[in-house]
Amino acid sequence: MGVEKPLLPPKNGLLVPKLVPVAHDVLDAWKIVIQGVSQLLHVIPVHACSECSEVYVGQAAHYIQDCQGATSAKRRNFHSWVKGSINDVLIPIDSYHLFDPFGPRVIHETRFAYDRIPALVELCIQAGVDIPGYPSRRRTVPIRMLGKKVIERGGSVEPPEQQCSPDAASMLEFDTYRTHERFSSPLELEVPGIAQKTIEAYERVKIGLKKLMKKYTVKACGYCSEVHVGPWGHNAKLCGEFKHQWRDGKHGWQDAIVDEVLPPNYVWHVEDPKGPPLRTALKRFYGKAPAVVELCLQAGAQIPAKYKPMMRVDIVVPDKEETHLAA
Repeated sequence: MGVEKPLLPPKNGLLVPKLVPVAHDVLDAWKIVIQGVSQLLHVIPVHACSECSEVYVGQAAHYIQDCQGATSAKRRNFHSWVKGSINDVLIPIDSYHLFDPFGPRVIHETRFAYDRIPALVELCIQAGVDIPGYPSRRRTVPIRMLGKKVIERGGSVEPPEQQCSPDAASMLEFDTYRTHERFSSPLELEVPGIAQKTIEAYERVKIGLKKLMKKYTVKACGYCSEVHVGPWGHNAKLCGEFKHQWRDGKHGWQDAIVDEVLPPNYVWHVEDPKGPPLRTALKRFYGKAPAVVELCLQAGAQIPAKYKPMMRVDIVVPDKEETHLAA
């Protein structure tokens, strides 16, 4: 209708001052989570299926026959277990780093000109955190929009040359790359304290992400796990999920939720880690929990009450011979 659209921060390109400390707190807590999970993996083993996405936290892998991998029929749906890593506990979700989120969109031909960093870190950068080597444009004059069209971006600004490489230490502490080598095994007396510190930091990350995502726009594909931080999704034709030919490989963007930026990756809850392995016959009596929560629980942490219903801690698991007697 030819009427300029009034915009408030951060929709107009300006920072929200009260959310800058929140972004710093999220990154500080995220570093604690990465370090804590890396140290606990030296003590609590994690198993991952080589054929599907199943993950199990515990000493002995379970015998539940629910594998949907390519060769699962030959194994009667038993999982093919291998040693898991931190990426099985903290699923890496990357996105493009943009110097100016309101600048030109990422297209398929220019996708290699942008660095890929964790989406959580990119969100904090756009919310006011400065990380060397990953600059971000800080506007002092808001952008102007007419409907959905940007009519004034405040001029075009070229991104400064990177002062350090993308693999520098500034980003290494926010990434899960080779953390098994960077963090050594803790002492036995330190394990419960590390587990408690890790689960508290994990909750801080989730609470901080929820606050940031109420203001800053994060897009997620409705078909695959791609996430983009910015007012509009990118145009790279990388989606290969359901009927991607109809969309020419483009993603189906929609507003993201916290679980898409930080996937919980639910695993079976083990009531007794030293007991018999979980079996298919008793599957309906078992509960589940996020992999980080289950890892910290087995290491001796006190779990928040909100996870106990999904873990089904109030249900007594019967013996295998008593299954037909249970309601």
